[in-house]
Amino acid sequence: MDILLTNDDGIYALGLRAMYRALRKAGHTVHVVAPLTEQSAVGHAITLSMPLKIKEIRESEFQGIGVFGTPVDCAKLALSTLLGSPPDVIISGINNGANVGVDILYSGTVSAATEGALAGLPSLAVSMDDFHPVNLDPQAEYTARLLEELDWSSLPRRCLLNLNFPKCDLASVQGLRFCPQTQAVYHDKHDQRIDPRGGGYYWLHGEIPASDVGQDTDRGLLSQGFITLTPLRFDFTDYATMEHLQRTMGKSV
Repeated sequence: MDILLTNDDGIYALGLRAMYRALRKAGHTVHVVAPLTEQSAVGHAITLSMPLKIKEIRESEFQGIGVFGTPVDCAKLALSTLLGSPPDVIISGINNGANVGVDILYSGTVSAATEGALAGLPSLAVSMDDFHPVNLDPQAEYTARLLEELDWSSLPRRCLLNLNFPKCDLASVQGLRFCPQTQAVYHDKHDQRIDPRGGGYYWLHGEIPASDVGQDTDRGLLSQGFITLTPLRFDFTDYATMEHLQRTMGKSV
């Protein structure tokens, strides 16, 4: 298969390099177009106010194109200009840190895959529930095998798959579970601090209370040691509320 590989941790990131090796080992043609700098949590941002510059990366066992832009910039630029023809699949990752629940909205990793799905292409976002992984080769090889097993033609158009690995050795995982995303949200806090010149600044941190997380959701199962796979679709429409408004207000406005 022809595969477009991108991420949000940057073109030099451990996870992207592991995914590149695994896909090449499996016999795929891999086109890397990824950010030149760390772009975590930029969501679906795109660059409109400045030109996009690129840099070709050529190493003994790796080649790709780095973009001074966001993950979605990378996906858009690759699909519209840099690739001669559409890829068979878009893979974004492997990300340092899980992308589950509300993280999906903030994630540059998932957003790059979403851009592929919006273009009608099979798309897969891949993340690891560890912000400081040492070796992601086993997870990358698992993903390459899963890629072969998936019947992409049976999936709805513009659907993307969100794959997350638990923070443990692959040999210790409990298995693969198909599940919904958790609806739990962060309890945000901003630490107020003082810089060396006496100026104030804020540093965001927060957590999702474990009691708010359903055990059969992506976050719940990931914490139990399962690999999770969640199908996603770009459609924020609340159909139940829309029908309620049509019933209760449809004739009065």
